[in-house]
Amino acid sequence: MNRILATALVLTALVATAPAGADGARRSAGELMDVVMWAREPIGGPFALVDHQGRTRTDADFRGSLMVVYFGYSYCPDICPTDLLAIGQAIDQLGPAGEAVQPLFVTVDPARDTPDHLAEYVPLFHPRLIGLTGSAEAVSQAAEAYKVYFRRADGDDRDSYAVDHSAFIYLIDRDGGYLGFVPPGTPPDRLAAAIRPHLARRDR
Repeated sequence: MNRILATALVLTALVATAPAGADGARRSAGELMDVVMWAREPIGGPFALVDHQGRTRTDADFRGSLMVVYFGYSYCPDICPTDLLAIGQAIDQLGPAGEAVQPLFVTVDPARDTPDHLAEYVPLFHPRLIGLTGSAEAVSQAAEAYKVYFRRADGDDRDSYAVDHSAFIYLIDRDGGYLGFVPPGTPPDRLAAAIRPHLARRDR
């Protein structure tokens, strides 16, 4: 628990000074980090997005599976690919039980992360990873539900820019209920250990 708290505090310090943007959450990074860290508000909920095969997908499509939900973007230089790789490796470490886990990658950069682009990107991390994109409004609504901060960083090149974002890994149960978060940078074995107890709990 101390490690989780320390990681979250570091993340807060990194982005808390960034202003809230119209293309991301209305609240500041620090406010949203506080909500997630201390579960001050409900986290998770309905979404309607488009997957990397061009199909409309909602949260209801994944009932019966334990969801591992991660928000990021494909042009992210380090944190996102590292965490997505860890998610894929953690699922593999779970063995046959990992079949009950559905990993989801929700982009915070829908302008560049089109379904076609995500179709090339997500298989790099796990064959069952589903990439989700959509309109700017639909992505913002999903981010708000999960209390995700994101904002396009200032830059001169409209096609080559960074997106500041929080990077928690969310665990959602088979009924769509929020179970908790795992901090970014968590190694695959520890992530698998965080998921495993929830797989053992069958729906009643």
